[in-house]
Amino acid sequence: MSAPKSSPESSIVLETRELTKAFGGLVAVNSVSIVVREGEPHAVIGPNGAGKSTFVNLLTGHLPASGGQVLFRGRDITSLPAHRISRLGIGRSYQKTNIFPTFTVFENCRLAAQSRLSSSMRFFRPARALADVNARAERAMELAGLAARSGRVAGTMSYGEQRQLEIAMVLATGPDVLVLDEPLAGMGREESERMVTLLKGLAAQYTLVLVEHDMDAVFSLAHTLTVMVNGTLLESGPVDVVRASQAVQDAYLGDGAEAY
Repeated sequence: MSAPKSSPESSIVLETRELTKAFGGLVAVNSVSIVVREGEPHAVIGPNGAGKSTFVNLLTGHLPASGGQVLFRGRDITSLPAHRISRLGIGRSYQKTNIFPTFTVFENCRLAAQSRLSSSMRFFRPARALADVNARAERAMELAGLAARSGRVAGTMSYGEQRQLEIAMVLATGPDVLVLDEPLAGMGREESERMVTLLKGLAAQYTLVLVEHDMDAVFSLAHTLTVMVNGTLLESGPVDVVRASQAVQDAYLGDGAEAY
């Protein structure tokens, strides 16, 4: 197993130190240590059952850790609940699309932006009067490529557009880091290509952490690659280095450089 490599050129945004999660006698994540650096898209891959989703849930506070630490900009956030981690600046999307299907695109984004109001008492003001909330929602739609769909009812859009909307809702909360759990899952080729283009654009402004099975997308997007197998860290480092690792090819990518 190789340890994550450090680089003086970019600052550490997110870090795990021997992060562990056990469900009774099953250790789903076993002492995993990674480093996510600012502006360097980081992909987590591995076969089914590798512990990737559990790892993401630990990063974002949706599961309590059994051991180890999660650090965000040097602060220990291991014991914080999901809503507090989100407010710190770690936005997260899910494998299953999580939107309000009867609301418009703008209304979905505005609700997400409104969740970041500093005082709940401000909810007693008319939502449309909250210029800052509306501006955040509009900016999120623009970033996600949905500005022209603002009035569209979310449930009537294509699956790919609904996935874009989920990302727009995350953006409306004002994150620094986007943790995306299989953002291309269930998409056809054309939708996948649009999503990859979107994520490349977002990578210029946000630090991305993504779990993804589409290896073409992973190699196109990621600067750093972490490979998990059976809950453990197999390799973590620059994509080209990890991709060339014989241990990774044997465990996941298959024999030969093109077997992914």
